[in-house]
Amino acid sequence: MHPVLPHPRTRTTLSVSAAALLLLLTACSAGDEETPSQNEGAVASSDGSTAPTSPSTEPEPAGEPFTIAFGGDVMFDGVIEPRLADPQTALGPISEQLSAADLAMVNLETAITEGGTPAPGKQYVFRAPTSALEALDAAGVDVATIANNHGMDYGVDGLTDTLESAEASPVQLVGAGRDIEEAYSPHVAEVNGQSVAMFGATDVLDDHLMSAWTVGEGKPGMASTKGEMKQRMLTAVSEAAAEHDNVVVFLHWGLERAHCPLPHAPTLAEELVEAGASAVVGGHAHVLSPGGFMGDSYVHYGLSNFVFYNFDGPTAETGVLTLTFDQGSVTQADWTPAQIQGGVPVPYEGAAADAAEQTWLDMRTECGLPLTDSPA
Repeated sequence: MHPVLPHPRTRTTLSVSAAALLLLLTACSAGDEETPSQNEGAVASSDGSTAPTSPSTEPEPAGEPFTIAFGGDVMFDGVIEPRLADPQTALGPISEQLSAADLAMVNLETAITEGGTPAPGKQYVFRAPTSALEALDAAGVDVATIANNHGMDYGVDGLTDTLESAEASPVQLVGAGRDIEEAYSPHVAEVNGQSVAMFGATDVLDDHLMSAWTVGEGKPGMASTKGEMKQRMLTAVSEAAAEHDNVVVFLHWGLERAHCPLPHAPTLAEELVEAGASAVVGGHAHVLSPGGFMGDSYVHYGLSNFVFYNFDGPTAETGVLTLTFDQGSVTQADWTPAQIQGGVPVPYEGAAADAAEQTWLDMRTECGLPLTDSPA
């Protein structure tokens, strides 16, 4: 809005006989006359007086929607490690789906170390060289959570190596840290004029390792939603939602080989959404689980294996979940089904893609979950 200026006075031609009158009027009004510069920013009121107005400001642009692509469990141990000989092509054709989104996030289910000591009492322990981070970066992955039941397979030393390796990598790691503040801190990105805070946390820990692996004050470890640590996660999400436009939580949750979530998981998802999460996604079960909208947020209970040594059956079914975010809401969800071949996801095509997507959609009904196809 522009300031209201006084109308310029009308100029008239005066006769000589009116000169005296003109001088008299000029003398009387000279003290009351204000120049346009004095009246700028003033609006006349009904009684003829003026009041200053505040300078107008244009509203801040709201920002444009953006996308995040999510993949499931990634590891490079055993038969998959040879793929790291060429990190630029290690993830194969699925890289196209990941790179097409504005951001991409996966669950990195391995320590990045060549040292450390294997965790006691664990049947499976995974580790990978730093070229694993190069492979993720080349495939378009921006963020990875390491809060899972393999993130500390090689102890505190292995975790320290993992965190130090990430400091030299474009791939940002979340969900673990040298202390509790670091572990429960999100990675924050600015995309299309909007901010997004991205968390990682685990809801799965072996009983005999829970104390050693859970982060604490001055103690390295992983962010968790188990026991009293759940409230810490809810508080972190709430604080992030107050500061940023969008919040994502990547959880490690579920029961291995079970498509349906554990009984407490829907309540946990609802609590995270109520705390301010725009999306809650996760993995761990090694098979696909249902996903859908909870209000205007999105919940996915399990993205299955992604880069893994499973080559057939349900554990080889996977895909990329691409969500569109806008000012704290998820406005669109797209599922690209894929099958693990040679350790990496290969997208389905044609009728096979339609059938795989329908199988995944049917899981929502089979598990009796009140999730919807579109935001409320």
